[in-house]
Amino acid sequence: MLDVTLIRNHPGQVREGLRKRAVDADIPAFLTLDATFRETRTAVERLRGERRRISAEIAVRRREGAAAGELQDAAKTLTDELAEAEAHLAELAARHQEFLDALPNLPDDDVAAGGKENNEVVRTVGEPPAFAFPARDHVGLAQDLGLVDYKRGAALAGNGYWIYRGQGAALEWALLNHFLDAHRRAGYEFVLPPHLLTYEAGYTAGQFPKFADEVFRVDDHFLLPTAETALVNLHRGETLDERELPRRYVAYTPCYRRESGSHRTADRGTLRGHQFNKVELFQFARPEDSDAAHLELLERAEELVAGLGLHHRVTKLAAGDTSPAQAKTYDVEVWLPSLGAYAEVSSVSNARAYQARRGGIRYRPADGGKAAYVHTLNASGLATSRLLPAILEQCQRPDGTVAVPEVLRRWGLPEVLRPQSTPA
Repeated sequence: MLDVTLIRNHPGQVREGLRKRAVDADIPAFLTLDATFRETRTAVERLRGERRRISAEIAVRRREGAAAGELQDAAKTLTDELAEAEAHLAELAARHQEFLDALPNLPDDDVAAGGKENNEVVRTVGEPPAFAFPARDHVGLAQDLGLVDYKRGAALAGNGYWIYRGQGAALEWALLNHFLDAHRRAGYEFVLPPHLLTYEAGYTAGQFPKFADEVFRVDDHFLLPTAETALVNLHRGETLDERELPRRYVAYTPCYRRESGSHRTADRGTLRGHQFNKVELFQFARPEDSDAAHLELLERAEELVAGLGLHHRVTKLAAGDTSPAQAKTYDVEVWLPSLGAYAEVSSVSNARAYQARRGGIRYRPADGGKAAYVHTLNASGLATSRLLPAILEQCQRPDGTVAVPEVLRRWGLPEVLRPQSTPA
């Protein structure tokens, strides 16, 4: 949520920031509403104070045995006025909150305006692999090597689902183990959160109310679309001690998303689905430390991709391609030869105080100053459903086998993936 004081004092700055996202919010209308809301709130407090004063005077007269008829009449009139004013205040408060809830975060000054066409490639690492043989795509390789069962996955759950089998399941688990081990050694606390969350969790993350229809619902809960949604809520409603910051967490969860791909080549295999695995990094930081924390998260994500020996690039997203809750996002993208394109395997984002304000997450300065909102940051560390295709395509060999990145072999994988005898 945006700081309402910022909107009041710097409406032009807010309008310009929102326009970078192509969001044209009616700030003047909100300021009019805000002024009426504050005036009405003041009037309600005045009426409540007057009612307390009259009630106290009535009590005194009763103790003294004096008549209080005129005061009781005044109290009744005041109670009716107060009820009407409180109803009006509640209506104004709902409209006030609805407007604030709908506003996305303001992009940082160095974030380009516009959509994905204005994304900026920050750096490219390595060269795309050059093959002296007809290269194959990840779908055919995964099927021939018995790694992924697309047919039975769809039979079990429908389109957008798959089953890792044999060495494919082992490769998926090795990736997760490798990532978790690296982050734990770096001092991140390992968390296994619930997969079913409440509406308040989605609201704090900035996904609700706007995107409430894009999640899988189970009664009055929803399945988390990313572990970020759970991790940002770990300290909801809390005031942390400045000396405890930064708080660093790493979680593993499946991610459940209603939106899936189509039958286009760019969405085939495990590139896009309703359920996929991801290791997520999250930090609660002091505002003055959040820029450094953002770069540290990016470095962690990029090091993992580089450690797998994969050609990749880092892209800074334009405002319109950045998640509404985030102020700045870098994507780490791997190269997929069959598509001649890059696919995102990590989004590394800084929400500034946007999520903390929605969730009431503050910290108390060590010098005893006024409590302030923390900054929240997250990064995929990493998502696996696009890494497996990248490994298959970038590490394939002329005989149809695939070399396993060396860092994964300690998890029980062979040097080379070969066809296995699995049920047809």
